[in-house]
This record gives sequence, C-alpha cells and structure tokens, in this order.
Amino acid sequence: MRCSTGNSGTNCARCASSDDARGALILGPVGVGKTHLATALGHVAIRRRRSVLFTRADQLFRTLKAARLDNSVEAEMRRLTRVELLIIDDFALKAMDSIETADFYELIVERHHKAATIVTSNRDASEWIALMSDPLLAQSAIDRLVATSYELVIEGESYRRRQRPQPAAASGASD
Repeated sequence: MRCSTGNSGTNCARCASSDDARGALILGPVGVGKTHLATALGHVAIRRRRSVLFTRADQLFRTLKAARLDNSVEAEMRRLTRVELLIIDDFALKAMDSIETADFYELIVERHHKAATIVTSNRDASEWIALMSDPLLAQSAIDRLVATSYELVIEGESYRRRQRPQPAAASGASD
C-alpha cells in the first residue's frame, strides 16, 4: 500500500480517521481490500464516538433520486452533510448522469473542510472527470476532495482469487 503523503499506509490510515475533516481516497484494482480498509476506518471512527455512514455510490445516488420524488432531497442532503465520516464505496464504476454529477458536487462542496469523506474506487481520481456529465462540476468537486484527502493506493492480486476454493487433489481411486 502506498500513501501519497509519504507516510506508510498505517500512518496515512490513522490520519484519515482522525478528528479533522481530512478524508481518504482508497484506490486500486478489484479485490485488493479497499472496501475492507474503508470499513475498518469507519469502525475506528465509531470507536472514537464519531457518526459514520457507509454507502455504495450507486445506492447513494439512487437514494438521492428517490428523495427528489418525495420532496425530501434537502433533508437527505443535510443528513449526508452532517455525518462526521461518510464512506462512499465503489465510486466511478460507471458513467454518472447530470443529476448524479450535480449531487456529487453539492455533497462534496457542503462537506469540504467540515467533515471527512472516504471514497473507494477502482479508478484513479484523474479518470473520474470523464465519467461525469458536467466536466466543470466534476473538476470542482474532485479538486476539493483530492485537496483534503490522503490517497492510499493498494496494489496486488485480488484476495478473492487467492481465497477461491482449490480443486480437490486426485485420490488415485477410480470409480
């Protein structure tokens, strides 16, 4: 694991779960433990009596779209803004429409310098702009997020592949 601050991953993770408004971008290929690490940081924050919300990015945007339908989007955005540590998992897996891009921008701007945000992604932050419908909103949100976050890059082979069941050894007996 590499941390952009020059610290070891452990020190970077400790900083990302501290009481300031710094967050973390946990980046790397599929199956290397990004979600596991983000969840662990959330657990540390809870033990420090901080409010934490964990959500997958697709669920977050679905929730905000549903809130628009029942006219509760402002209340939902306030709830997301007030949580001390927001963990957004699997961000930028797919292209984002104009509403999702605007929601992401608003959420990041409202949380900027006020509350910590952890984002996990299979893509580097520089690739996110191309997935958003409005490049200006995207750049503004990403710039704020990157400026206040530690970047942890996890490299290696998928844990899932390493943990998959191995074929049974041939017993030598025939049926």
